[in-house]
Amino acid sequence: QLQASGGGLVQAGGPLRLSCAASGLTFIQYVMGWFRQAPGKEREFVAGINQSGVRKYYADSVKGRFTISRDNAKNTVYLQINNLKPEDTAVYYCAARYGSSWPPTNMNSMNYWGKGTQVTVSS
Repeated sequence: QLQASGGGLVQAGGPLRLSCAASGLTFIQYVMGWFRQAPGKEREFVAGINQSGVRKYYADSVKGRFTISRDNAKNTVYLQINNLKPEDTAVYYCAARYGSSWPPTNMNSMNYWGKGTQVTVSS
């Protein structure tokens, strides 16, 4: 089970940190990813991190502003978002994939999904 949190209404230019707590799985065995779905658009990949946290991968649209990290002792993955833009408004989902295939950009390959947390950026 994955539980995302940390979303909310924020002003453009501000920061936000999303968290995703995992339970019921051996967290360290899973590649973790963040995806988002904006109103009227398809869900898209945002960022991914491998089991150890050494390898990270970002969508081109978020490079330089988003940082993914994980704390395996807490079974939690984070997404730090800086300099928020109105186009970042979306529901953000965390997902987990067992195994080492990289990068975790394919939504269909993810084994578990959280319910999502809403991020709304006001201009």
